[in-house]
Amino acid sequence: MALQVLRARDRTPAPWKNGGGVTSEVAARPEGAGTGDFVWRVSVADVAQSGPFSVFEGVDRIITVVDGPGMALTVDGTSHEMAAPYEPFAFCGDSETECELLGGPIVGFNVMVRRADATAGVRIMRDRFVVRPEAGTCVLAVVLDGAVALGRESVRLDRLDAALLVEGDAEDIDVDGVLALVTVADRGAD
Repeated sequence: MALQVLRARDRTPAPWKNGGGVTSEVAARPEGAGTGDFVWRVSVADVAQSGPFSVFEGVDRIITVVDGPGMALTVDGTSHEMAAPYEPFAFCGDSETECELLGGPIVGFNVMVRRADATAGVRIMRDRFVVRPEAGTCVLAVVLDGAVALGRESVRLDRLDAALLVEGDAEDIDVDGVLALVTVADRGAD
C-alpha cells in the first residue's frame, strides 16, 4: 500500500465536543468518522483557556504538550503536571478531567482509541529509524517540531505534517526535530 501523506495545511479546525476549544484532525479511522464513531483519532488542539475536557466513554487517551507553558490535568481528582513539552500522558477518556493552563495557551497533541477495538502508544523520536508496521497495526508519524525526511519515498514533512503507514509499508525516517510516532493496534489482531 502507498504511504499516505497528511499535510497540516489541508486540515480544517473544528470546535471541541464541549465547545471549549478548537481541534484539527490529523487522521481517524474509519475515515470520515466523527467524535462519536471513530475507532481511533489523532488531532492537534489549540487550548486557550483552562476548563473541563470532554468525556469520551470507552475511550483511552494520550495527550502531549507541543507548545506553550504546559498544563496541569486533574483526572478523577488526581493532579498531573505537564510543564515540559513532548512527554505523552495516558489517561481514561471516561474520567472527569479538568485542565489548568500553567501560564498561557498551549498546543496539545491528542490520541484517542476505543478501548474495545484498539490500543495505542506514542513514542517521541529525535533520531533516524526504520518503521515497519506489523500485522494488524498502523503507524502515524507526526512532526511536532522541525522536519522529517522519509527515505524510500523522498518525502519531506514539516511541522504538524504526518504520514500514515500500514502493514507492508517500510520507511527510513530521518528526524531533524521532534516526531510523535503513534502505533495503533487492532484488538482483533491479537
